[in-house]
Amino acid sequence: MSIAEEVLINVNDFETRVALLAAGAPQEIHLARAEGYSLTGNIYLGRVERIVPGMQAAFVNIGLERPGFLHARDIEGPRLILGEGAEDRPPDIRDLLHEGQQLMVQVAKDPIASKGARLTAALAIASRYLVLMPFNEHIGISQRIEEESERERLRTAIAAVRETQGVGMGIIARTASEGVEAAMIEADVRGLARLWDKVLEKKRQTQGPALLYQELPVHIRVIRDLSSPRLEHIRIDHVETYQRVLDFVRDFLPEFQQRVHLYQEPRPLFERYGVEDELARALLPRVPLRSGGYLVIEQTEAMITVDVNTGSFLGSDNLEETVFRTNLEAAQTIPRQLRLRNLGGIIVVDFIDMRDEEHQRQVLRALEKAAENDPARVRCDGFSALGLVILSRKRTRESLAQQLCEPCARCGGLGRVKTAESTCIEAFRSILQHAQGRSMDAALQGMEYLIRADGAVVDRLLDEDSAQLAGLARTIGRAVRLQVEPSYGPGQFDIVLVQEMRRSP
Repeated sequence: MSIAEEVLINVNDFETRVALLAAGAPQEIHLARAEGYSLTGNIYLGRVERIVPGMQAAFVNIGLERPGFLHARDIEGPRLILGEGAEDRPPDIRDLLHEGQQLMVQVAKDPIASKGARLTAALAIASRYLVLMPFNEHIGISQRIEEESERERLRTAIAAVRETQGVGMGIIARTASEGVEAAMIEADVRGLARLWDKVLEKKRQTQGPALLYQELPVHIRVIRDLSSPRLEHIRIDHVETYQRVLDFVRDFLPEFQQRVHLYQEPRPLFERYGVEDELARALLPRVPLRSGGYLVIEQTEAMITVDVNTGSFLGSDNLEETVFRTNLEAAQTIPRQLRLRNLGGIIVVDFIDMRDEEHQRQVLRALEKAAENDPARVRCDGFSALGLVILSRKRTRESLAQQLCEPCARCGGLGRVKTAESTCIEAFRSILQHAQGRSMDAALQGMEYLIRADGAVVDRLLDEDSAQLAGLARTIGRAVRLQVEPSYGPGQFDIVLVQEMRRSP
């Protein structure tokens, strides 16, 4: 039995949010603010700024803050550029591109943190049922369409349409095309061909860097990509957006027309369906499990780590059975959390150690099954010798936390701050090193040291560390004064040389 899905679209003047729910639980969250939504899928006329032979890559200016990164293997049909046959060995980047050259590229991955956009010259434009690949002639079928007779039917239909329409470009049938009539396939091919003609016309009329094709707005893109027979309702709380979505559905997804609803209840849409609470929880590292166990999800620059813990779950008298039940629930929960938080790249899952190999197999199967509905490609390795499971999930845009949060100004993104004791010791060390290094400097005559720090550090210097402070002053032969700086955070301090205060006799 398929699980019922809903799409919720919340729109106001400063933000558009789209949530996909399955069985009432949020599965995906998409955000678009003033600076726009994901750039993935946009096509630009770029200009090559720098060739890096050692990386077999080029940096291409597409008009963003940072140049995009284009690898040699992502240049579609090098033989088309070189006028040569395909070779077993990838051609050298210097044979493909040169600085100052203009070429069309597409954003494959959004700029993330300090990295520029990942680019590809293998252009692809998606519609409801098909993907057009202008620079090759390949006909492909989505791997999620498993029945061979249906795959062959789609392949034959696409080949026939290409011949009658004179479209000599590559086409891939998306999963949504399964069971679709040939007339709908033909209409999609015509639409994509017209769209590509417009892209080429704009290219002829402009100089790079320039945007040639922009993907659909977030609410339309999500409906196009996520609509399936399981989608029962599309609820929208904004009248103008409701009308635009209704127009799109009427033209391209007529079978969904009766499923589009204008939400007009006084209670906010996302609050009514529990999405606000889920959003808040998705920013926390700890994820409680129904059994009493919990997950700890940490995002780093290189990878995502997921730690599974039994927590308060006591289970049965059998420890192995308790561990197995906790791991099994974790395996069913992890893929949804990755999708909800939009976490991608390398994911390392540290399940609780299990001795029974059959238990390991069942946990792995549960993990793979729970990941089947994720539209992002997920790959899963078995248990390693250390009991770890490594996943990879395709990443195309920033995670939810990266979109909503920024590194803490106090801790610099570490998630920890130094104790007042550590800060005091560092201040002592800094003064001692400075004083010893300049003990004979005549310019320091009549000067004394001032420690500027937050209140917790100054309080400690006046209380627990007062004896060490007095001893330091005797050692360096100078007074050490203190000053509270309310704007300083934990671990922050300054050491300043000031004129010695004249004290009354």
